[in-house]
Amino acid sequence: MANRRKKHPVWRWILLLLVLAACYTHRAQIVSFFRDRTDLSVEAAKHAETADEPEKEASDGVAYSAIPDTEEEVQDGYYYRKLEEDEQTLYKEILRGVRDKERVIEVGETDTEVVGKVYQFLLYDRPELFWCTGEMTITSYVFSAELEPVYTWTGAELEKRQQKLEAAVERCLSGITTDASDYQRVKYVFRYLVDTVDYDLSAENNQTLYSALVGGKSVCAGYSKAAQYLLQKLGIPCIYVTGTAEGGDHAWNIVKCNGRYYQMDVTFGDPTFAGAQNTPSNINYAYLCCTDEDLYRNHTPSDIVELPECKAEDLDYYVLHDRYYSAYDRDAILHEMNQSIEEREESFDCKFATKQLFQEARDDLVENLLPQAARNLAGWYGLSSGRYSYVVDDTFYTITVYWEYEN
Repeated sequence: MANRRKKHPVWRWILLLLVLAACYTHRAQIVSFFRDRTDLSVEAAKHAETADEPEKEASDGVAYSAIPDTEEEVQDGYYYRKLEEDEQTLYKEILRGVRDKERVIEVGETDTEVVGKVYQFLLYDRPELFWCTGEMTITSYVFSAELEPVYTWTGAELEKRQQKLEAAVERCLSGITTDASDYQRVKYVFRYLVDTVDYDLSAENNQTLYSALVGGKSVCAGYSKAAQYLLQKLGIPCIYVTGTAEGGDHAWNIVKCNGRYYQMDVTFGDPTFAGAQNTPSNINYAYLCCTDEDLYRNHTPSDIVELPECKAEDLDYYVLHDRYYSAYDRDAILHEMNQSIEEREESFDCKFATKQLFQEARDDLVENLLPQAARNLAGWYGLSSGRYSYVVDDTFYTITVYWEYEN
């Protein structure tokens, strides 16, 4: 009988990926994919060296199952394009295995750090792999490694949930016309998610688009992956971005409209994230198609890849609605507020180009212009007094006023 040599691991790593990327108003948590990062909460990697045991023999033939020709499909993945050629091959190996729900995926890479990074990039690019928890075990041998992903669902249960997800996606996309512009598609998805999803730390499977689109409750990871998937379906390139915001770990998106890149954070746009009532007037459109300069005042992206620069201001919500001021014209602003009241709008908002301009305008608006507009409100609608409330955003240099048309 031939002497069969057993396959023994040289290194074995237990890695946790994508676990509990829960966003808080002032605190969030995303578990790092790299065991050597010290700035995030990471489960310590465990290993056991077995150098004295027999090594896995090399094969003379094809060592691994054939990789499907998926180049055309994966080449649009932003993180995929940031990989070296051999890492891109690994990416496709893992993608094939995950799609087939393989319990053990054999790959031609022995470096566990590389395998972990590529798996991370794969899940960043492909939100539709919602059955992957992000947890995995990697066993490294001399000439290959085995990746064991953790799946939330498989078999008939996964098929049932896939059907629910497809139905939810169809409901969403049925509400936008095929001739919509890039910006209209982005705004539609932004608004759809704000309207249909509530921020909820206790939501099940909240690291996936499934929690947002089917469950209607999620955290930043779910919002961002849902936005990514829906926009990709609409032909809009959309990148899943991780980093920190207001001191906690966070996830958001970068979108591409008409050849230019823009920042977008649906979570921060949703009033339920800040504990407010979800009404059209409470939606924070400052986080829709904004610039790096704006977003990075309270967001910091991770440094795992270089991200596109977002400098264009043309799709800024306030620019598009003529509520962006590069100089303080108090008469013009008062006119706009009065017009807002005449048209019985729920709110009036404006944005200022610089911090200095914002500070100058804020004081005069609060102390003088708003009381004057409120007197007009009372006189025009026969009220005993003009009532209003306002929100000042020191980050985006915006002021939002909410009118009350009844005493």
